[in-house]
Amino acid sequence: QVQFVESGGGLVQPGGTLRLSCAASTTIFGFLSMGWYRQAPGKQRELVASMTPSGRTHYVDSVKGRFTISRDNAKNTVALHVNNLKTEDTAVYYCNLHPTPNEYWGQGTPVTVSS
Repeated sequence: QVQFVESGGGLVQPGGTLRLSCAASTTIFGFLSMGWYRQAPGKQRELVASMTPSGRTHYVDSVKGRFTISRDNAKNTVALHVNNLKTEDTAVYYCNLHPTPNEYWGQGTPVTVSS
Protein backbone atom coordinates (compact mmCIF):
# COMPACT_ATOMS: atom_id res chain seq x y z
CA GLN A 1 0.00 0.00 0.00
CA VAL A 2 1.18 3.49 -0.81
CA GLN A 3 1.66 5.65 2.28
CA PHE A 4 1.58 9.42 2.36
CA VAL A 5 3.14 11.84 4.81
CA GLU A 6 1.99 15.45 4.59
CA SER A 7 3.67 18.47 6.15
CA GLY A 8 3.92 22.23 5.96
CA GLY A 9 0.60 23.40 7.34
CA GLY A 10 0.14 25.97 10.05
CA LEU A 11 -1.62 29.09 11.23
CA VAL A 12 -1.51 31.97 8.78
CA GLN A 13 -3.26 35.30 8.38
CA PRO A 14 -5.58 35.98 5.45
CA GLY A 15 -3.52 36.74 2.38
CA GLY A 16 -0.68 34.59 3.64
CA THR A 17 1.30 31.84 1.92
CA LEU A 18 2.25 28.27 2.74
CA ARG A 19 4.00 25.44 0.99
CA LEU A 20 2.54 22.03 1.69
CA SER A 21 4.55 18.92 0.94
CA CYS A 22 3.72 15.24 0.63
CA ALA A 23 6.07 12.29 0.50
CA ALA A 24 4.80 9.06 -1.02
CA SER A 25 6.25 5.64 -0.29
CA THR A 26 6.13 3.91 -3.65
CA THR A 27 8.59 2.96 -6.35
CA ILE A 28 6.16 3.86 -9.13
CA PHE A 29 5.46 7.45 -8.10
CA GLY A 30 6.41 8.76 -11.52
CA PHE A 31 3.56 6.78 -13.10
CA LEU A 32 0.86 7.99 -10.70
CA SER A 33 -1.56 10.88 -10.95
CA MET A 34 -1.59 12.71 -7.64
CA GLY A 35 -4.08 14.97 -5.96
CA TRP A 36 -4.30 17.35 -3.04
CA TYR A 37 -7.52 17.12 -1.09
CA ARG A 38 -8.86 19.03 1.89
CA GLN A 39 -11.48 18.55 4.54
CA ALA A 40 -12.88 21.55 6.33
CA PRO A 41 -14.60 21.18 9.70
CA GLY A 42 -18.04 19.67 9.25
CA LYS A 43 -17.61 19.18 5.52
CA GLN A 44 -16.73 16.32 3.21
CA ARG A 45 -13.25 15.90 1.84
CA GLU A 46 -12.84 17.53 -1.55
CA LEU A 47 -10.23 17.56 -4.30
CA VAL A 48 -8.50 20.91 -4.76
CA ALA A 49 -5.76 20.15 -7.28
CA SER A 50 -4.33 17.27 -9.27
CA MET A 51 -1.38 16.55 -11.52
CA THR A 52 -0.83 13.74 -14.00
CA PRO A 53 2.54 12.03 -14.49
CA SER A 54 3.09 14.22 -17.55
CA GLY A 55 2.42 17.38 -15.59
CA ARG A 56 -1.10 18.25 -16.66
CA THR A 57 -2.85 20.05 -13.82
CA HIS A 58 -6.41 20.64 -12.70
CA TYR A 59 -7.72 23.00 -10.04
CA VAL A 60 -11.13 23.53 -8.57
CA ASP A 61 -12.51 26.98 -9.30
CA SER A 62 -12.21 28.21 -5.72
CA VAL A 63 -8.40 27.91 -5.74
CA LYS A 64 -7.52 28.75 -9.34
CA GLY A 65 -4.87 31.43 -9.51
CA ARG A 66 -3.96 30.97 -5.84
CA PHE A 67 -2.81 27.36 -5.50
CA THR A 68 -0.10 25.64 -7.55
CA ILE A 69 0.58 21.92 -7.53
CA SER A 70 4.01 20.57 -8.42
CA ARG A 71 5.83 17.28 -8.18
CA ASP A 72 9.35 15.92 -7.98
CA ASN A 73 9.34 12.38 -9.32
CA ALA A 74 12.97 11.84 -8.30
CA LYS A 75 12.05 12.49 -4.67
CA ASN A 76 8.56 10.94 -4.74
CA THR A 77 7.06 14.19 -3.52
CA VAL A 78 4.18 16.42 -4.48
CA ALA A 79 3.81 19.98 -3.23
CA LEU A 80 1.00 22.49 -3.04
CA HIS A 81 1.90 26.17 -2.98
CA VAL A 82 -0.99 28.07 -1.46
CA ASN A 83 -1.06 31.83 -1.87
CA ASN A 84 -3.48 34.58 -0.92
CA LEU A 85 -5.10 32.32 1.64
CA LYS A 86 -8.67 32.95 2.68
CA THR A 87 -10.50 31.95 5.85
CA GLU A 88 -12.51 29.45 3.80
CA ASP A 89 -9.27 27.62 2.97
CA THR A 90 -9.07 26.47 6.58
CA ALA A 91 -8.99 22.66 6.46
CA VAL A 92 -6.82 19.60 6.88
CA TYR A 93 -4.96 19.01 3.62
CA TYR A 94 -4.13 15.55 2.33
CA CYS A 95 -2.43 14.09 -0.69
CA ASN A 96 -3.49 10.86 -2.34
CA LEU A 97 -3.83 9.23 -5.70
CA HIS A 98 -6.14 10.79 -8.26
CA PRO A 99 -8.77 10.15 -9.50
CA THR A 100 -9.21 7.11 -7.26
CA PRO A 101 -7.67 7.77 -3.85
CA ASN A 102 -6.00 4.97 -1.96
CA GLU A 103 -8.25 3.78 0.85
CA TYR A 104 -5.51 4.61 3.32
CA TRP A 105 -5.00 8.31 3.94
CA GLY A 106 -2.16 10.03 5.70
CA GLN A 107 -2.69 12.18 8.77
CA GLY A 108 -2.86 15.31 6.70
CA THR A 109 -1.50 18.72 7.54
CA PRO A 110 -3.80 21.35 9.07
CA VAL A 111 -4.06 24.83 7.62
CA THR A 112 -5.78 27.50 9.67
CA VAL A 113 -6.37 30.91 8.14
CA SER A 114 -7.29 33.45 10.76
CA SER A 115 -6.52 37.00 11.72
